[in-house]
Amino acid sequence: MAALLPIDLRRSEVVPILQCLGRRLAEAVPGRENVPGFTRSTVDGYAVKAADTFGAGDGAPAYFTVAGEVLMGARPEQALELGEAVRISTGGMLPPGADAVLMVEHTELVGAEGIEVYRPVGPGENVIYADEDIRAGTEVYPANNLLRPQDIGYLAAMGELRLNVFAPLRVGIISTGDEIVPVEAKPSPGQVRDVNSYSLYGQVLLWGGEPVLYGVVKDDITLLSEKLIQAYESTDLILVSGGSSVGARDHTAEIINRMGAPGLVFHGLAVKPGKPTLGGVVDRKPVFGLPGHPAAALIAFDLMVAPLLKFGGYHQIQTGALPVRALISRSLASAPGREEYFRVKLQRRQGVLWADPVLGKSGLLKPMVEADGLIGVPLASEGIAAGTEVDVVLFGTDYVL
Repeated sequence: MAALLPIDLRRSEVVPILQCLGRRLAEAVPGRENVPGFTRSTVDGYAVKAADTFGAGDGAPAYFTVAGEVLMGARPEQALELGEAVRISTGGMLPPGADAVLMVEHTELVGAEGIEVYRPVGPGENVIYADEDIRAGTEVYPANNLLRPQDIGYLAAMGELRLNVFAPLRVGIISTGDEIVPVEAKPSPGQVRDVNSYSLYGQVLLWGGEPVLYGVVKDDITLLSEKLIQAYESTDLILVSGGSSVGARDHTAEIINRMGAPGLVFHGLAVKPGKPTLGGVVDRKPVFGLPGHPAAALIAFDLMVAPLLKFGGYHQIQTGALPVRALISRSLASAPGREEYFRVKLQRRQGVLWADPVLGKSGLLKPMVEADGLIGVPLASEGIAAGTEVDVVLFGTDYVL
């Protein structure tokens, strides 16, 4: 499928920095200037020459003359002389000649213009250098970096007002099935409310996309075809979930083939849950048929759709946040020939982090919301023995299954 899609489905745009939270950088951001831009104190105390404090102790304090005070937001002009100290507050700029700061707790006033010092400091102690946060000319963030609140502040520190970021992919979401009713409706016997539209909506938002809901469509090939064409004309990517009646899944595959070349690319994945997933490409635009069971739909989404939202395609998938290591609390059997994913809840017991499988019948919603993350059993494995260390991929982290 990767060969049939553009290298990157996304387009970029330059927007104000305050609109960039949760967006991904379309290009690397270089350090345009040093930050903080001047050497500053990290404590309240006295700026000194570190060498003047060597040998100071409780029994033999060093004596300094207080030669003034650094005003916040001002540049000190007078250079420090031998045996002199200058009062300084946290964030204040070090005066010329100073290379360390004494904490006020380690000093004692002597008369009107002197202090005694009871411990030495080394060069650079209690100091942040001019380029210690950001060095001009170095790469601050790589392309595709996900911008968090702290990243917005970091970039603001060097004066960035606008950033080149990827625009959200518009994702059309369609739920199908004769048994599916809108959330606001009261289900009759044999009917269930539309869960997938809402969980998929949240997943799309979580990974920076722009979800567009197209509602519930009955298992009717004409109605579904009309809805798919409507979504195709106004979105970048389409998700069709569900359809549990006989032949419903074939409707989706048939419509994808009708809509344009190359059409259906795969029908079924060697994974559990998520085996019925299908995918196609219509004129370089991806269309996916996801399982009707909510848990399976989310697994299929993480495998096939999330990389498109995170990276724009399958060509340059990057490793994200590392998974959490934990011990599996019970043995799990798996059939060779497919990847199998189990939901787990993390529990710390006697200092050890355990992954407790959250098991439940296919189609149940409760196990999906009780879990903290997923573990995977490889294709050739027959399962995992209790006590084995496993990787837990936490929900909501920037990690690719």
